[in-house]
Amino acid sequence: AQVIVDVLDLGKKIKKTPVVVGNCTGFAVNRTFFPYTQAAMLLVERGTDLYKIDRAITKFGMPMGPFRLADLVGFGVAMATASQYVEHFPDRTYRSMIVPLMQEDKRAGETTRKGFYLYDNRRKASPDPQIKKYIEKAREISGVSIDPKLGKLAEKDIVEMIFFPVVNEACRVLAEGIVVKAADLDIAGIMGMGFPAYRGGILFWADMLGSKYIYSRLEEWSKLYGDFFKPCAYMADKAARGATLSSGPMGEAKSRL
Repeated sequence: AQVIVDVLDLGKKIKKTPVVVGNCTGFAVNRTFFPYTQAAMLLVERGTDLYKIDRAITKFGMPMGPFRLADLVGFGVAMATASQYVEHFPDRTYRSMIVPLMQEDKRAGETTRKGFYLYDNRRKASPDPQIKKYIEKAREISGVSIDPKLGKLAEKDIVEMIFFPVVNEACRVLAEGIVVKAADLDIAGIMGMGFPAYRGGILFWADMLGSKYIYSRLEEWSKLYGDFFKPCAYMADKAARGATLSSGPMGEAKSRL
């Protein structure tokens, strides 16, 4: 306990915002946000334009969309971390072959000036028409087909289909006691992932929309597109009672801190 207190004090002295979290794959922030890019891949394989996704997510308030972020991080790091989620959460991980196919052609993101975007000497990103062939090949390998509805998604629907799986995972993180309270995860998501501060944090934002609404959307998508969207037990319970997601597990989850 004293070590935790000392590290919290040190964090404040160096002008950081320390948040105490439990131990799990990805810890609190990366664990919560692992569906972020996977949801984007799922949409693209089913017909949504990837550049439209990035525009919608940036307009929502994120510093950059999932595909621009993947380019910045680099495909090597992205694939290494993705494998951890496949191993530990196989029931709800969406496996796309888009990035591995691009890696075969020596595309690694911004470092090679070719990823989902093309980059000039000043790191300015521009769309690449060549991406279409990788998407088509990945679609063929995955055995999925284009869904006309997903090809015409409104920005609001793109935001929801990208972020509701993130909310779902945030609920699991809260239920498992990986964070002490929802506000800790909200702050960590803002500081660590760039979730727009003016929206209050991932769970604060979710509660503005309502647990019943989010649950119903996830349930609908899970029937159409698989278990990646399946609402977790915590989400289902809160929706059934009309409770806020940030109200916590009320003692039913044992803290792992």
